[in-house]
Amino acid sequence: MIIIGEKINGTIPAVKEAIEKRDAAFIGELAKKQAEAGADYIDLCASTAPEHEIEALRWLVDVAQAATDTPLCLDSPNPRVIEAVFKNVEKPGLINSISEEGDKCEILLPLLAGNSWEFVGLTCDNTGIPTDLQMKLDITKSMVEKASQYGVAPERIHIDPCVLAMATDSNSPLNFTAEIKAIKALFPTIHVTGAISNISFGLPARALMNKTFMVMAIQAGLDSAVMDPLNREIMGTVFATNALMGKDRYCKKYSQAFRQGRIGQQAK
Repeated sequence: MIIIGEKINGTIPAVKEAIEKRDAAFIGELAKKQAEAGADYIDLCASTAPEHEIEALRWLVDVAQAATDTPLCLDSPNPRVIEAVFKNVEKPGLINSISEEGDKCEILLPLLAGNSWEFVGLTCDNTGIPTDLQMKLDITKSMVEKASQYGVAPERIHIDPCVLAMATDSNSPLNFTAEIKAIKALFPTIHVTGAISNISFGLPARALMNKTFMVMAIQAGLDSAVMDPLNREIMGTVFATNALMGKDRYCKKYSQAFRQGRIGQQAK
């Protein structure tokens, strides 16, 4: 499972305050903790006013790079922001995100030519997020085709079929797992990712719903996730599910995570 650590996001009040105050110690520690917990990428999302976003994201990049060697994930709904900050990143990472909306493909895909950067591709376009499976597959195929023109193979793509809240769509979990299977059938080497916690918006006992949905998604083929690596329960669920599905030979990764204190009951 490829884990994209989601904790540095300006929509989180404490992170928003740290960005506004340029509290490098707070952001650096958050980046370091996520890396130590097993994040493969550290997502950086400034979520500031548009006129300040480039400056804020560039600052986040500098702070995170000083704190950890873990690759970064540049996260913004504005492709021009990612384009402006891209050159400040010292090692290949992940772009979050590209879609068929507007000119995102045209702006961001050229940045990925001749390097090993990867990207998250959302299955949405100018009409929004489709609910029809075939439309999501068509969007996926279009992004894969466009990416290939810049030498980006499917294994460098993380398709996000967009998890919808179960409180507004009761079939969301079943639709999402069907989408994972269909995308994997088309492109076996492509990654499928998602913000798993979206499933429980508006529901009680969210942690219970999130970790149960994680099991369903992994079983369907999810191999990447935007998630909180500091959440021991959800991390334990990921390791245990992969082991139970035969993806962790002799439970080596599961056992190692336990010995490292990353999963299981925390010592008092």
